[in-house]
Formats: sequence, C-alpha cells, structure tokens
Amino acid sequence: VLAEVIKAFGAPENAQRMEEARDNACNDMGKMLQFLLPVATQIQQDVIKAYGFSSDGEGVLKFARLIKSYESQDPEIASMSDKLKAMFLPPMTLPPHGAGTGGVAAS
Repeated sequence: VLAEVIKAFGAPENAQRMEEARDNACNDMGKMLQFLLPVATQIQQDVIKAYGFSSDGEGVLKFARLIKSYESQDPEIASMSDKLKAMFLPPMTLPPHGAGTGGVAAS
C-alpha cells in the first residue's frame, strides 16, 4: 500500500497539484499546513481507501500510525516512509549555533 501511495505522488496530475501547493506555500510552515498538507492527504486517501482505510483524515492518520509501527521492524518500510515524508514535508534544517552551545564536546 505504501508503495502505491508513493507511486500516486509521482503521477503527473498529482505531482502538478503538489507543485502548485508548494508554490503557494512559499516555504512557510503555516502555509504548508494550509496548502500542501490537504493535497498530500487527498492523494493518500485516494489510494488507501481501496485497502479498507476510511476515506477521510482519520484514515490517513491510521495509515500513518500503522506505517510508523512497522518502520523499526522492516528497513524497506522505513525507507519508503522516509521517501513519502520527503514528498510533502519541507527539509528540516538545524538552526546555526556557536561552538560549545549544546553540542557534543570533542575528545
């Protein structure tokens, strides 16, 4: 199911919808939630409903929790889960910090 969800994100019409949502969000986290997340949720709903998940936000949350529960047991699922997240979550960058402020001391 996870592989089918990833494949659905790659479909031309869905890729275009995601790109438009990304453009509208302008890398603003609040706007990502407003524009990108609903599109990503809809794409997932369209796939997972064929596998017994409800075709609403709750179905996507149940699917996500199920995937999370298998990530530690199966490296392939963990890899696919990371790939899926990268499709609709912006890359996380760590804020810059000076030497000696919360880092691990070199020995």
